Amino acid sequence: MNAITKIAVLCCSAMLLAGTGMAQAPANNASAPVSYSSISELNQLIGNLQQASQDAQADLSHLRIEKWKTDGNTKRQTENDAQSVLRNLQNALPGMLADLKNAPESLPATFKVYRNLDALYDVLNSLAESTGAFGSKEEFQSVNKDLGGIEQSRRAFAERMDKLSNAKENEIGQLRTELQTARAAIPPKKTVVDDTEPAPPKKTTKKKPVPKPKPSTSQGTQSQTSPPAQQ
Repeated sequence: MNAITKIAVLCCSAMLLAGTGMAQAPANNASAPVSYSSISELNQLIGNLQQASQDAQADLSHLRIEKWKTDGNTKRQTENDAQSVLRNLQNALPGMLADLKNAPESLPATFKVYRNLDALYDVLNSLAESTGAFGSKEEFQSVNKDLGGIEQSRRAFAERMDKLSNAKENEIGQLRTELQTARAAIPPKKTVVDDTEPAPPKKTTKKKPVPKPKPSTSQGTQSQTSPPAQQ
């Protein structure tokens, strides 16, 4: 099972079991507060990522791609990659981190940041290769350092995501146990039959009388007009 499928299954299972448990179990399954160590770890990860983002934005803004000794297509592609990374770091990533701060142990929010870092790493890696081939030594060293910072954050968020996944699995197992216990504690329904109440009278249907067949007029006329038998 890959990471995406595992996270989706864990989230759906947790929501389904939590909803069922709230309907059948006593109201004692409130979400546990986030621990101080978990919040501290997340703040450290976010701080490191924000610093790596600021460094990358500064270094990419100082690239002089137009002066590189290469063809126009390569320059345009590299410029597009640089602008794509800048837009992500300036517009998309801050919103993801804000959502994660509001839900520090949310698996979907954590995975969203990780997936974004994974995409950023791929583009920045291609950009570093182009810079090493056509840019100055200083430009390559700066971009390569930024690539390392993004890679460190990507690995750190992957490790946190693994911890949260294991914690969610344990939580789902506990929810299943509590749900089974709650179901076992519910007494079976009893059907009460009141024998003192008289049974309703049965309805009788009267059969309609069958009409007698009328004698045929042709037979009566024939008997009157027939001649007497000869002796």
